[in-house]
Amino acid sequence: MNFRKKHKAHREQSEVFTDSLNDILFILLMFFLITTTMANPNVVKVGLPKGTKDVKAKQNIMVSIDKEQNYFLGQRKIDKNMVDSFLGAEIRRMKKVVDTPTVVINADTTAFYGEVFRIMRIAKRDTAKVVANVK
Repeated sequence: MNFRKKHKAHREQSEVFTDSLNDILFILLMFFLITTTMANPNVVKVGLPKGTKDVKAKQNIMVSIDKEQNYFLGQRKIDKNMVDSFLGAEIRRMKKVVDTPTVVINADTTAFYGEVFRIMRIAKRDTAKVVANVK
């Protein structure tokens, strides 16, 4: 009798097919994201008040700079060198009426940004709120 061991040239190795694993994980991820963002049952519903009017902050002091670099305080044209004193005086005058006056800066897109920042600094120095609107 001939008892020989048979040697295979290559052994079969087991493989795990993982091509569909990404699809399954993506579907599970989407499922959990959708179910966790559903309405929370612990939320207490509260009736919120609704306004009937569109209330905007009153624009107390208006400073405008046009494309020719002209300065206006309200409708009045002022000299570039006098902006500091006129704006400071106007803020102090408005503080008698309002706790914190608001300075609204309307500047043309060609206006120098350094001048817009200078007006902002003047308003902040005199403790006024500043709103800048560049058109």
